[in-house]
Amino acid sequence: MAAALSALAPLLDDHIAAGADTARQAHQRLNVDPADVRKGLGQLVLTLVQLIHELLERQAIRRMDAGDLTPEQADAVGTTLMLQTQEIENLCAHFGLDRSDLTLDLGPLGRLL
Repeated sequence: MAAALSALAPLLDDHIAAGADTARQAHQRLNVDPADVRKGLGQLVLTLVQLIHELLERQAIRRMDAGDLTPEQADAVGTTLMLQTQEIENLCAHFGLDRSDLTLDLGPLGRLL
C-alpha cells in the first residue's frame, strides 16, 4: 500500500503544479482593477452580443440559401444585421474597445471569436 502511494506522489505533484500554472494564467487573463470594471463589463457584454450577432448572420445565410426568405424578408434581415453591426461599433467606441477586443479566452479551448 505504501509503495502504491509513493508511486502516486509524483503524479499528484504534477497535477498540483499544473493547477498552479492554470491559476496563474487565469489571473493574468483577468483584470481585477476596480477602475476598469465598467470597461471590462462592457467588453464582456459586447462579446456576447457579437457572438449572438454572428449566430444570427449564419442563420440568415442558411435561411436565404434554403429559399426560406422572400426577397423582402432577406432585405429586412440584411438591413437589421447592418444596423446591429453599426450599433456594436458605436458601443465599442463608447467603451474604448476595438472589434478585435470582442473575444473570450477559453484557456485550452482557444478563443471564442
